[in-house]
Amino acid sequence: MARPSWIDDDSHPDLDAHVGNLEHFANSLADGVIDAQELATQEKNLVTAMKAVEGSLNDDQHAKMTKVLAELTAYSVMRTLHEMAQAKMRPTKK
Repeated sequence: MARPSWIDDDSHPDLDAHVGNLEHFANSLADGVIDAQELATQEKNLVTAMKAVEGSLNDDQHAKMTKVLAELTAYSVMRTLHEMAQAKMRPTKK
């Protein structure tokens, strides 16, 4: 069975299905508010996942994954800010 790609057919990041499989993420979003405890839990999950992978990488793989993580973080921040700006520009319906 082929593993799911991280990139869709149009060459866009496609991690939504992977994120959708994170039950704790869905539970955190359920009430529409991310509280400090949920954020701390997600940080712990991230660090655990990073530690599980980091030790198994050689130097070249580590450099490549560091670049991927940095680019993903930059993209996430930029996408969030863009979407917030777009939502702000939409006229409200009365």
